[in-house]
Amino acid sequence: MNILLAVDGSDQSYEAVRALKHLSRADELHILHVLDVPTPAYPMMVPEVAQELYATVERNMREDGNRLLDRILSLLPMDTGPVTKHLEIGSPADRIVEYAAKTQAGLVLVGARGLGPIKERFVGSVSHRVLTFSPCSTLILPSFMKSLKQVLLPLQGSQDAERAVLFLRQKPFREPVAITILTVLPQTTPPWPVDAVAAKELEIQSLKSAETFTHSVASQLTPMGYNVQSKAVLGAPVEAILREAASLKADLVMMGSRGRHGLTRMVLGSVSHAVLHHAPWPLLVFH
Repeated sequence: MNILLAVDGSDQSYEAVRALKHLSRADELHILHVLDVPTPAYPMMVPEVAQELYATVERNMREDGNRLLDRILSLLPMDTGPVTKHLEIGSPADRIVEYAAKTQAGLVLVGARGLGPIKERFVGSVSHRVLTFSPCSTLILPSFMKSLKQVLLPLQGSQDAERAVLFLRQKPFREPVAITILTVLPQTTPPWPVDAVAAKELEIQSLKSAETFTHSVASQLTPMGYNVQSKAVLGAPVEAILREAASLKADLVMMGSRGRHGLTRMVLGSVSHAVLHHAPWPLLVFH
């Protein structure tokens, strides 16, 4: 699997570098740093002067960018795979998404360095936009990944399950991990009048059906060498996922990218975006 590591010199991007030690050796590791060169903000400036100023700023930023890439290269964990460095100019999120497609990456690593859960929904941070538009799986690192032993895998249905199995079949993690499969059933009112006993029976049947689903996914992952347990609960999806991750002391939350797409998804949010905003754990969104 090809891996694209996007770095910007922030503490979070260094956490993404360190996280590579928990991932399997890449077929190709691409390290990308994007220069967002500011344009002169003085409308009365003579064009020649503005162009010269821009060229000077770009040249200085390129020098800094090359030093950063060399620094990142020196910090890479052992046996990460063949490495290629890239220095580009443009919108960081757009260039990361473009390079993910260009390098045929199976996974993008990026540090979460945003504007906060409210403002970010309308403005967008790099990590948020990459998560929204990336053509491949994305690992967002809001903090240091101390270990990778416990993985929480919330699944919303058969499509999520198929994609999760396909991703995990690639053996993306360097060491064996324990996976907890979680399905959350929203507590809803039946569309027809029922008494309390009948409503309770409907809940029980729904949970049994969900447990059958999670067990079937577990049966596919166990032969791959994963230590798998599964559970189904009733509740609000985001709250249940956060609660289970805290109880499990999860090192990583893995989720599918189902839900809204494009601008609508970026503004309104989805379960995976909500978890990104509220969880302190690394989040891997698989495609």
